[in-house]
Amino acid sequence: MKDASTGALITRLAPGLFVLLWSSGFIGTKYGLPYAPPFTFVLARMIIACTILTTVSLVFRAPWPRRWQDLGHLAVAGLLVHGTYLGGVSAAIAEGVPAGQVALIVGLQPLLTAAVAGPLLGERVTARQWLGLLLGLAGVWLVVSQKTGNDGVTDAGAIAWTVMALLGITGGTLYQKRFCTGMDLRSGTAVQYLAAGTMAALLAFTRETPHLDVTASLALALLWLVFVLSFGAIFLLFTLIRHGQAARVASLFYLTPPTTAIMAWALFGEHLAPSGLLGFAVAAAGVALTRR
Repeated sequence: MKDASTGALITRLAPGLFVLLWSSGFIGTKYGLPYAPPFTFVLARMIIACTILTTVSLVFRAPWPRRWQDLGHLAVAGLLVHGTYLGGVSAAIAEGVPAGQVALIVGLQPLLTAAVAGPLLGERVTARQWLGLLLGLAGVWLVVSQKTGNDGVTDAGAIAWTVMALLGITGGTLYQKRFCTGMDLRSGTAVQYLAAGTMAALLAFTRETPHLDVTASLALALLWLVFVLSFGAIFLLFTLIRHGQAARVASLFYLTPPTTAIMAWALFGEHLAPSGLLGFAVAAAGVALTRR
């Protein structure tokens, strides 16, 4: 009974913890990007994370995929969730897209996931869930609209990186739910990071001059992104996907832009208008409707 109650408590706490950890990724990226080009930055993160997870998997004798088909599925999910999403977000921020615009575009993910979850996964999205998804989108808009005014970026190429990130995390969430729910989190994620690192390396060596300005800030950013995001948040995301409906899990992403805005206000003194607090409440109500 004690184990069951502990598991139930962890299940209840996991969504909130995931939102907090995932939201901090924008903060870590902001800290690290001044010291490395975007794809080199992602490559360094993937190398560190893959090396640690591979070592852990070997030491604890984690099971590795035995079929080429399973390896292929893990590689595709890694390219989408880690390579495409992280690369797109990093490139967009590096090219000057305001965080508000990045959050707003990537914030379309829950609606996009819900729209295709039915045909691809056979999931039924109820009218209440659709209402929750729309409320969540409205809340995200209230939070980030104050940041997308006169300083908005109109460069189509820069915005395209954000759209790429949106498609990557949406496709990756659905692909993970469809083909990779049975993977071992240690060895399976190591394979995914290897695939994402390969993609980041190709982009780094073809689009930029790879270099790292080794500073305490860069080291802190990489350590945070590896241990808190690449291990903590990603493991929570995959666990939630394994045990939940894709549309319900995706709805949690509505809470990340408001949470990031609050973190930026606390850490960097960025302005947070009353409409931002209202947006957080609206987004939270939408997520609550979706997850009931």
